[in-house]
Amino acid sequence: MLHTPQENDAFWQSERLHLALAPGEAAPGGLAEIAQTRTDTAGLCYFKTSGSEGVPKWVGLSREGMLTSARAVNEHLESASQDRWLVALPTHHVGGCSILARCHASRAAWSFLEGKWDAVRFADQCAAEGIALVSLVPTQVYDLVASRLPAPDTLRAIVVGGGGMNREVALRALELGWPVLQSFGMTETASQIATEPLEHLRAGFDPDSLEVLSCWQLGTDETDRLTVRGSALAKGYMVLREGAWQWEPIDAEAGLATRDRVQIWHHGARQFLRFLGREASFVKVLGELVSLPELQARLEKICLETGLAPASCVIWPVADERQETRLMMIGEVDARRLEELRVQFNEGVPGYRRLSEVRGVAAIPRTGLGKVDRVRLEVLLRQDCP
Repeated sequence: MLHTPQENDAFWQSERLHLALAPGEAAPGGLAEIAQTRTDTAGLCYFKTSGSEGVPKWVGLSREGMLTSARAVNEHLESASQDRWLVALPTHHVGGCSILARCHASRAAWSFLEGKWDAVRFADQCAAEGIALVSLVPTQVYDLVASRLPAPDTLRAIVVGGGGMNREVALRALELGWPVLQSFGMTETASQIATEPLEHLRAGFDPDSLEVLSCWQLGTDETDRLTVRGSALAKGYMVLREGAWQWEPIDAEAGLATRDRVQIWHHGARQFLRFLGREASFVKVLGELVSLPELQARLEKICLETGLAPASCVIWPVADERQETRLMMIGEVDARRLEELRVQFNEGVPGYRRLSEVRGVAAIPRTGLGKVDRVRLEVLLRQDCP
């Protein structure tokens, strides 16, 4: 069912606090109460994030900031009122809610994906409703490719976020007509920071050259660590420490110093970004610095070649007294298949990049957007230890 932008006008014009809760999720005790005691936090929209410290943490975004981000995304995608959006991501995540902001800003209509995620139903609904634009996560793109579904003619662009797409999956998606564009963003930026330009749909998939959206000012330090500034940036965090909620503001002038490493360059008046990885995604093995995303990309390619879903296996670093770090492969397949994958992975690679062991699990814990839930996986692995 198509929705009109007028349906959400009251929300975007409101100055009331909003907690983005999953269906059936209870509001965190005390958060709303403490936020409403301060004028600078009372009217924000709060989205839960995992955080690196393993403590409950909610990002506070202003509606004005979310709409600033929405206008920049609409500009990048050349999106206007005649476009129809499909919301295929949960709206309690910023990836889904930001689509509603874009529709409000452009006065475009939208619809929600009916029922749980299903690739065939998604393709049918896109075709039936003349959908032009949509946001997906990499696992959803893989499902479209695995089902060999052709894209409807009305679809102009698919913004893919929540993680990097496997290059082979992206190329197969484009062959089927799915116009995928890799993006890079975070909850704190209300959506995307940088996204492939539309001309990549003609020139070819290139996730190493993402165009920075007009609302952002970016900088890096000597280690390529990214700092983000802009009016769409979150105002701060509500963090639960020792049983009490604390407000931790983000300095708008200084910006947000992230844990992401990037390369930034200019081409004329346009700015581009290449995502290198997070600080935690680089580990030392036998004295050598190893990029976990590069190894994960190699593993996903092997999985695809052997008929497995890329998300069925993940490389996991384990502290080791002798090697500093040893590399383990965790998978949702039987032990024999995992060992075969390990042998294939290790062929022709230096010793410090090889996988030393495998571990099978019934299911790799993931967030609602398909990312590996590292905290839950760590708990699961400890429970499975003899």
